Amino acid sequence: MSKLLNIHSYESMGTFDGPGLRLVVFLQGCPFRCLYCANPDTIEAQGGEATPLQEVVYLAVSQKPFFGRRGGVTFSGGEPTVQAETLIPLFEQLRAQEIHICLDTNGSIWNEHVERLLSLTDLVLLDIKQFNAERHRALTGRSNEQVLRTAAWLEQNNRPFWLRYVLVPGYSDDEQDIRALGEALGGYRNIERVEILPYHRLGVHKYEAMGLSYALPDVKENTPQQTERAEKLFKEYFGTVIVN
Repeated sequence: MSKLLNIHSYESMGTFDGPGLRLVVFLQGCPFRCLYCANPDTIEAQGGEATPLQEVVYLAVSQKPFFGRRGGVTFSGGEPTVQAETLIPLFEQLRAQEIHICLDTNGSIWNEHVERLLSLTDLVLLDIKQFNAERHRALTGRSNEQVLRTAAWLEQNNRPFWLRYVLVPGYSDDEQDIRALGEALGGYRNIERVEILPYHRLGVHKYEAMGLSYALPDVKENTPQQTERAEKLFKEYFGTVIVN
């Protein structure tokens, strides 16, 4: 295990990125440019710390007693599939240690390494930013075609996943777009739950520290009525829907 993984940071005992208590590993690099990104410091491939894979295995094993039956390790970012080839031997080591693995991904990258990585993942957290192609590109700077193909691959290959949806007022909360997503994916048997992630402004200070302008300065956080409305819409199509 001589390869190095470009890691931005860690979070121990995380409770929002998969089931149970989790070690969350945030990786560096992302092809998306989401207008509301809460981790702009993870976007560029440069930065982070080159970390031996064995160091991550050691950290995960040391925290394994706290994971219990449901917890484990979640790889987030950034976009972890940017480093899919390097992650494969790490996932194999974690599986050998019987540690549950989550992969939090926007599903936009596809190659043989990503396919292998998904086959080694116990649970995928698939972030679908917008179902409408035009509004997805306006929101992220990229197409959502591969995102939806990734969702279809997970379903066809019987891989369990959670669908995560950030509810951005004026950008991803339109009823027509949510219904289109529900009509397209509502029949998927391998979607275990839908997580609605309310829009927040917790990352704005990072833009200020980096000397960058935040792209959505006038967008307010969701009202309770907005999240309740979205929750009701999603529940028309999916069995388990929660607001995270």
